Amino acid sequence: MTPEAFREIVWEKGRRLYRPMPWRDQPTLYHVLVSELMLQQTQVSRAIVKYAEFMQAFPSLEALAEASLAEVLRVWQGLGYNRRAKYLHQAARQIVAQGEPTTLTELVALPGIGKNTAGAMMNYVYQVPTAFVETNIRSVYFYYFFANRTDVPDSEVHAVVEETMDQEHPREWFWALMDVGAWLKSQGQARLSTSRHYKKQPPLKGSVREVRGQIIHVLTGAPSTLKNYRHELQDEARFTVAVQGLQQDGLIVEVNSVFRLTDRG
Repeated sequence: MTPEAFREIVWEKGRRLYRPMPWRDQPTLYHVLVSELMLQQTQVSRAIVKYAEFMQAFPSLEALAEASLAEVLRVWQGLGYNRRAKYLHQAARQIVAQGEPTTLTELVALPGIGKNTAGAMMNYVYQVPTAFVETNIRSVYFYYFFANRTDVPDSEVHAVVEETMDQEHPREWFWALMDVGAWLKSQGQARLSTSRHYKKQPPLKGSVREVRGQIIHVLTGAPSTLKNYRHELQDEARFTVAVQGLQQDGLIVEVNSVFRLTDRG
């Protein structure tokens, strides 16, 4: 398939499958930064609800930077992967202190922002055509370009993304790709097993990740010894690993056997 034919397909399907999202209405650095970190391992429907709550609590980059990490974690509650909240908080403070990042290199230097997320932001915020790869984009390219392949590395996908992307309308182009990819996934046609890099998210139930989220939930109410929660959990090993991980990540602290959310950014 030629790049021209592929673009025609994506544009046609993208217009038909377009998904309204609040950050698409305001594609500023702040709004896109928040949405990109929320959408890492979170479904769009859940992210939209939490995004509205987050913007009400922290309506600007400056408001987020001035808040304590404990405040941010309280608002983030329910999204999971709380390190993302810490990265977002740190990124806001870094931007306020150092100025707005406008290049791929500067964006990658932000906490929690990898090359693909930075690439997405270059397109959405600054409309600079920048190839990047994520789950929905993989779905589209596997379907149209790698149908008979297995174990495809992201480097190959990235090369085809770069060859086929619309140079004049990168923001809308990647929105269309994302919407077509989401539709393919909903139809069971994503072919993600083709990818060498895609990893299915492990089940939450029974995981250390589940315990981490529950501990954060308890501590959003008030500092606690976690004695009651530890007794209800009846799984000392998972509890210990979860607590140690949260402490190492700088999300909770323990003082005199009482745990609380950290106030440090």
